[in-house]
Amino acid sequence: MLNLKNFEVWFVTGSQHLYGEETLRQVDEHSKVIADALNQSPHIAVSVVFKPVVKTPEEILQICREANATPNCIGIIAWMHTFSPAKMWIRGLNTLQLPLLHLHTQFNRDIPYADIDMDFMNLNQSAHGDREFGFIMSKLRMPRKVVVGHWQDASVHERINVWSRVAAGVYKMKTMKVARFGDNMRQVAVTDGDKVAAEDKFGFSVNTYAVGDLVSVINQISDTQIDTLLQEYEDTYALMPSLLKGGERRDSLIEAARIELGLKTFLEDGGFSAYTNTFEDLYGMRQLPGIGSQRMMAAGYGYGGEGDWKTSALVHVMKLMASGMKGGNSFMEDYTYHFEPGNEMVLGSHMLEICPSIAEGTVNCEVHPLGIGGKEDPVRLVFNGAPGNALNASLIDLGNRFRLLVNEVEAVKVDKEFPKLPTARVLWKPQPSMEVGLQSWILGGGAHHTVYSQNLTTEYLEDFAEMLGIELLVIGKGTTIRDIKNEIRFNDIAYK
Repeated sequence: MLNLKNFEVWFVTGSQHLYGEETLRQVDEHSKVIADALNQSPHIAVSVVFKPVVKTPEEILQICREANATPNCIGIIAWMHTFSPAKMWIRGLNTLQLPLLHLHTQFNRDIPYADIDMDFMNLNQSAHGDREFGFIMSKLRMPRKVVVGHWQDASVHERINVWSRVAAGVYKMKTMKVARFGDNMRQVAVTDGDKVAAEDKFGFSVNTYAVGDLVSVINQISDTQIDTLLQEYEDTYALMPSLLKGGERRDSLIEAARIELGLKTFLEDGGFSAYTNTFEDLYGMRQLPGIGSQRMMAAGYGYGGEGDWKTSALVHVMKLMASGMKGGNSFMEDYTYHFEPGNEMVLGSHMLEICPSIAEGTVNCEVHPLGIGGKEDPVRLVFNGAPGNALNASLIDLGNRFRLLVNEVEAVKVDKEFPKLPTARVLWKPQPSMEVGLQSWILGGGAHHTVYSQNLTTEYLEDFAEMLGIELLVIGKGTTIRDIKNEIRFNDIAYK
């Protein structure tokens, strides 16, 4: 699990020299108290670093340049304790290349009715200082998140946490590498796209590597490494009898372990954060990676089936955002429907590659025929997904822009047996209903591949789209078909 405390957001407070040294000293002290409280908050996953109060255009420009150039600085939290004339901020804000959160708060929670005087008023001017700051960002058309409330409130910490986790994901996305083993599934449209445009917009690179290069690494894995991993399988999962030591299918598990270790080695050595493969391009491999891909996702890597590099990148970034949170994130596919009146549901699954981070109950390790790919029967983990609120996210390439679709769903407990379906699976009810949810998804061009998240809310993906400047389409409890159609029409104009 990635330690998000390695990432920093800088707490920058604005003021000016008009108020005198004593007031500025208090501004600095108060700012440090707030920054330290946020840094120590159990609700905020990243490190919050206090920076001295900025009072001139030169100081503001310098702090923005330093933030841009500092490794692991992922964003700035800005607050105006006093009035800070906004023209001072123009050059700095135009230079800033990192996400910005505008914290609209004040040091004192309550008005001290009996003691309030003009000295107090001169010091505590956030109510209009932040409005001045907000204006200049609106004039500059600068994307940012605004959080309102007292700095000691847990709800304020939680909203800062959402933004900071997303900022960490965006920071990683700008430098991550995606490896494709082979191309995407032949003739498929939605999993393809413009990789050059993606690197320009998001920063991550996507390049293809021959399956033979991976096979060469797989073939170098030692028996000792395999034995160690086999023991981990036995300690972690419920293996079917034929996969146990001495079982008639033990060789399948050995080969699956060899493939997983080869994948891990290739990705680690190449500095990759995500990868794709496809069953149509496996020359030299005995099995399609099943348990290996599932476990690599559980370790934090992104994965996309059939060459789906956009979903692969999004899986990794969403896992990073959710690091340390209860629940999981997984590559997912809408597979088939249950149209029972009043109890309509989607069965989400994939032939092999669903991440066990979303599992409830026992995770079984099994081997079965696949039916496609023309290879030996692959080993996979079989389990049911946990119930609860969740969402599906899909990143698609529309040619002139990228669109992020989000459908809020309610996962239900899997209380039926699937004796003939040897895959991991989840059952969910799309919001606001099966009919409206699915119709809206199709109207929006959403893919059949998604990232399924149990722990990230829509707010995370709203912040994500805002930071990256991409279109967001949300399908939730209040969605109507009329609203979705109009939003798509308006967005076509806005993003023309």
